[in-house]
Amino acid sequence: MSPVDVTEANVTGSIDLSSSVNETLSAVLEEQRVAYRADPVPDTATRYRDLTTLHRMISENVDAIVAAIDADYGGRSRNETLFTEVITSLDTLLSARRQLKAWMKTQSRSVDKLLFPGAKNRVIPQPLGVVGLIIPWNFPLNLAFCQLASVFAAGNRAMVKMSEHSSRLTALLVNLTPRYFGRDKLAFFAETGGVGEMFSRLPLDLLMFTGSGTTGRKVMASAAANLTPVILELGGKAPAVIDPDYPLEKAVERILYVKQLNAGQICTNVDYVFVHRSQRDAFVRLATQWAEKHIPDILSQDYTALIDDRSYERIAATVADAELHGATVINCTGQPPEPGPRKYPVTLVLDTTEAMEIRKRETFGPLLMVLDYESPEEVVDYVNARDRPLALYPFSNAPKQQQYYIDRIMSGGVTVNDALLHVAQHDLPFGGVGASGMGHYHGYDGFLACSKLRPVFYQASFSGMRYLAPPYGRLADKALGFLLKRKMKR
Repeated sequence: MSPVDVTEANVTGSIDLSSSVNETLSAVLEEQRVAYRADPVPDTATRYRDLTTLHRMISENVDAIVAAIDADYGGRSRNETLFTEVITSLDTLLSARRQLKAWMKTQSRSVDKLLFPGAKNRVIPQPLGVVGLIIPWNFPLNLAFCQLASVFAAGNRAMVKMSEHSSRLTALLVNLTPRYFGRDKLAFFAETGGVGEMFSRLPLDLLMFTGSGTTGRKVMASAAANLTPVILELGGKAPAVIDPDYPLEKAVERILYVKQLNAGQICTNVDYVFVHRSQRDAFVRLATQWAEKHIPDILSQDYTALIDDRSYERIAATVADAELHGATVINCTGQPPEPGPRKYPVTLVLDTTEAMEIRKRETFGPLLMVLDYESPEEVVDYVNARDRPLALYPFSNAPKQQQYYIDRIMSGGVTVNDALLHVAQHDLPFGGVGASGMGHYHGYDGFLACSKLRPVFYQASFSGMRYLAPPYGRLADKALGFLLKRKMKR
């Protein structure tokens, strides 16, 4: 099968949503439901084949995918797309395929042999049915296919609603999908004609949403009308804290790397960093040196653009608001912002106050707020006074100090002595807590999230329940007395 050129990714053959969005969505949902009922528990070979087909869908069209994402961004680093989207997605699918048999095994559970002699308890993971995915623009391939790995490993079918900012990638996927899957297995939808709002109202068996907290609340409210369970990954202001005994240059290198990655447009990115007061000036100096070396030209194709003019204007306005209220702003690269190509340099913002916009919302861009501190208690108190973040990044070589922050600051996930990397681990669940989200996916946890864990009790040929049936007499009294005495033993 030959790769599809990005220029071919037009709306030809795509699902027509212009006449009646709701009818089209409902029709596809019904097709997938009918197919699910005809084969409610696909065998291992079918699921293995589906995961393999997803893998082929990416690997046979890498150049077209990279070009489409680059076009959607108006300038996205090819290396970043290959690493964070293509390679990560392929690896996730391979990992799921390797572990599929183990995940699908029926689980044996204990049974009270005194009450139920000869009986068995089992837990059987079975497909939920049709799963809906609402995918954002920042890592559209990664998030779509990593979630699809969980969905297909669990034996489900999928409807995927893409972002309006991923129009070229969406058009490509819409054109590609029929070559690999029937519409009763997988269907992609563009954000046109009110698809997003109607999509979340569908009576799906599970809905997975990645995006802002504001939109997440609306999605959850819409899903509630059908009692559709949801997994929400919502982001937030993720903090890092650098122990003064940790090598500062190493911490700066790792934090600045993720801050420039995708121009900071990552929900789990370091939003702000706590630096010990004695090291504040050294942090600024090292950060500037790192940026000057590794981002010599923000107009280079190695440095990703902000997704649209609105995002660029929001970042610029956040910096202007901070300066207006007395913050210290340091452009790490020394290069001016470029509104035309929407390139904004990595920028440190210090001396902030609660009146500033940068304190109030996730920056989702190449801005890094720097807060200084004297004691770990200050860090804990500050973070805990706000919404629970999606991620926490403590930098310390002291196990007790690491555990202090892990125990006292609740977050969705943690990477110790680096940032973002817990998200890339297949055998770690990924998800938020509180305002940063609910539910998990990735690896086995994703398989479980997309499955119904059906408890099944197998009664033995003989059952003692017959002796406890009314009318109650001496035999029932003796049996219950015996059981009570046994259960009251400590």
